[in-house]
Amino acid sequence: MQDVPDKKAVPTTGVMIVSEADCQRLVGPDQAFEAVEAVFGAMARGDAYNFPVIREAIGHADALYGFKSGFDRASLTLGVKSGGYWPGNADKGHANHQSTIFLFNPDTGQLKAMVGGNYLTAVRTAAASSVSIAHLARNDARVLGMIGAGHQAQFQLRAAVEQRSFEQVVAWNPHPEMLPKLAAVAGEVGLPFHAVSAEEVGAQADVIITITSAFEPLLMADWVRPGTHLACMGTDTAGKQEIDAALTGRASVFTDEIAQSISIGEVQHAIATGMLTAGDITPIGAVINGTHPGRTSDDQITLFDGTGVGLQDLAVAAVAVRAATDADPKIVRL
Repeated sequence: MQDVPDKKAVPTTGVMIVSEADCQRLVGPDQAFEAVEAVFGAMARGDAYNFPVIREAIGHADALYGFKSGFDRASLTLGVKSGGYWPGNADKGHANHQSTIFLFNPDTGQLKAMVGGNYLTAVRTAAASSVSIAHLARNDARVLGMIGAGHQAQFQLRAAVEQRSFEQVVAWNPHPEMLPKLAAVAGEVGLPFHAVSAEEVGAQADVIITITSAFEPLLMADWVRPGTHLACMGTDTAGKQEIDAALTGRASVFTDEIAQSISIGEVQHAIATGMLTAGDITPIGAVINGTHPGRTSDDQITLFDGTGVGLQDLAVAAVAVRAATDADPKIVRL
């Protein structure tokens, strides 16, 4: 007698759906750090590469929409993140940044998973700066500086404190009314928080994270001490700028991807003025892989230009898919 299939059984093949709530439950800062560090290393070895980014104003709702995609041969991760920025969403009770990540089977091209991208974008961006702190900041760094206090800054702070024995946080934001939320996060991780001027952030901090949407420098070259590590995480579009180009020009510069850094990253301004060339910039993956020494002295200013690459999104989405499969074999499939 032939077995009759159970119509209620959840299939073990098909397209997996991993929701925003699933991602928040299953992917934490540690997992994101490991995934981003590994993919940066794969990029530097030539085992992973990003495809050209598409980003366009759609002519509706003032929105920017686009695609970031790539392939990691080392982990066999192929996919694309689709999404963008809707500036009016906050008034509607939604996050301004909206995205979804699609993973494909690299052997067949079939869609494998759809993964919520909003939380993962935040956690992978924080992981990138955290990776840079782990590999480039002085071991004796004790003061964490923050330029910016928006939603992403909270992820940045939580990730950064895992990498050094920070004793306090100093912060400045163009809109000071946003600082109390960041102060609350500092309190949750057990660190004193001080709202100061941008100049004082430069004077006091050993590590500075910039995470704003500025189009002009907020941190000047003369304000930053020798030995500081900067993680510039907000500049991801032509014309954006968070720090003085002279500061970029005097730093030892590292990035996620050189081509993207010189075109849309913080480095674009120092390149335009001739203070830097593409040959002056090192992929952070080279430091991770041990083919570049990274920081070579305690007085050296190091700068990580975190432009945000599609492979970061794919790496953390793959973590979410694996974790979801392990945690719940009956997770929704189509």
